[in-house]
Amino acid sequence: MTEPFASISGNAPHAAARVHQSPTPLDLLRANGYVIFDRLLPDESVNQLNAQLDPWFTATPRCRGDFYGWNTTRFGSVPLKSPASQALILHPLMLSLLDAVLGPHCDWYQLNLTQAVRLHPGERQQVPHRDEEMWPCPKGGIEYLVNVMWALSDFTADNGATLLWPRSQFARLSRELDLAQATVAAMPRGSALVYLGSLTHCAGANRSDRPRTGLILSYCLGWLKQYENAFLSYPPAVARQFPPALRDLLGYRIHRPNLGGYEGQDPAVLFRTASHTLPAVDAIPESSERELREFYAHEPRADREAP
Repeated sequence: MTEPFASISGNAPHAAARVHQSPTPLDLLRANGYVIFDRLLPDESVNQLNAQLDPWFTATPRCRGDFYGWNTTRFGSVPLKSPASQALILHPLMLSLLDAVLGPHCDWYQLNLTQAVRLHPGERQQVPHRDEEMWPCPKGGIEYLVNVMWALSDFTADNGATLLWPRSQFARLSRELDLAQATVAAMPRGSALVYLGSLTHCAGANRSDRPRTGLILSYCLGWLKQYENAFLSYPPAVARQFPPALRDLLGYRIHRPNLGGYEGQDPAVLFRTASHTLPAVDAIPESSERELREFYAHEPRADREAP
């Protein structure tokens, strides 16, 4: 493969420090469409994640479909099935990248998907695609989502490491791509591949005799429909056990203006009450609040009028 890696080596503190160097991980992500952090997790953390996820891999049937694969195992609801994954979802380094890429285009971003993926020996190469294709609307100008692939085993050219077409986010989508122009996201276990939803990529073929295991954490703009229905995967009785920051990412937070509410209120109210007789409360941007105040500046408020 001809394209050099956009990669940063080091443990978590060292890699995080490089956020402030030039080129920064954000620079690389925007320019190439991806960046790799080598060995971001210690072996103990990877072992813990695998111990929690392995029983679910064993219990879950293999996929059925030309996109998901016929020799691959995938499952969602990961923070429920693996408590250790919650720290990855809230990883400060990843959130700093999301703040920069997604933050300017929404009130807040959300978890689009959590998915554990195991490519078994004999699985063929996936079709090249862009994850933003899940939303059937015109693209370009802003990023809809950012994905983080955590390597829970070594990713190699032989076992199906992700294939990436660098800078393809600047070109028109095509399925007819030259494999010689792709980068193999080879990385040791404990590493993290961050890539834009507009980048063309796919899983490689597993030509080895061992499975390749990864954990995908996908984040998208807060006003988009999520790939994984968080309210079914994590209803209030389940989500109340999660840290508030994780509940926010799952969508238990109203998105201005007035999107995703419960009885006209922030859905986090469900952690206190399930009443269906609540007063609707405005949740609108400050600019809209100012506009409304100016509009009604010379009229008395209804709640102040004399009876």
